[in-house]
Amino acid sequence: MERPITVNLHESLKDVEDRSCLVMDDDGPFVQRMARALAQRGFVVSAVSTVSEGKDIARLNPPAFAVLDLRLEDGSGLDVVEVLHKHRPDARAVILTGYGAIATAVAAVKAGAVDYLSKPADVEDIIRALAASPDEKPAPPENPMSADRVRWEHIQRVYELCNHNVSETARRLNMHRRTLQRILAKRAPR
Repeated sequence: MERPITVNLHESLKDVEDRSCLVMDDDGPFVQRMARALAQRGFVVSAVSTVSEGKDIARLNPPAFAVLDLRLEDGSGLDVVEVLHKHRPDARAVILTGYGAIATAVAAVKAGAVDYLSKPADVEDIIRALAASPDEKPAPPENPMSADRVRWEHIQRVYELCNHNVSETARRLNMHRRTLQRILAKRAPR
């Protein structure tokens, strides 16, 4: 069961006539949950699972809002942000990612995203980001990742980028290979 919205998000969007929203993620159940939650809050949602589908919607019928995954099998959500802003400069896009990094956050903002949120992102946080005015500073997250979780996510990302090569990952992270193997064998911290 979803938690109720604690701020009056309908007030912040009351003057918005076009509530079209593109949701793009390659995780099917997540896309369906997000689309349903946004539709219940008054958005008209188009849900897709590939970058090419997202670009087509951004070109042919650009939505006012977008919630886009950063990394998909056929490309990046940043590519969709660029196409969306080319065809609708006032569109507000939020990038979601399981691999939070400063470099990708900067790239997302440069591409035109209004915010960059780490997964798992709450629907409330996403709508707040979509509805926030450009000069408004975002509130700190209610449930931020722990430092151990951030470290684990970073190690997993580098490991994935090194094609699951333990020796190369250990070299790039400047740690002993056996230490890395022990970290990779453990469950993700909370």
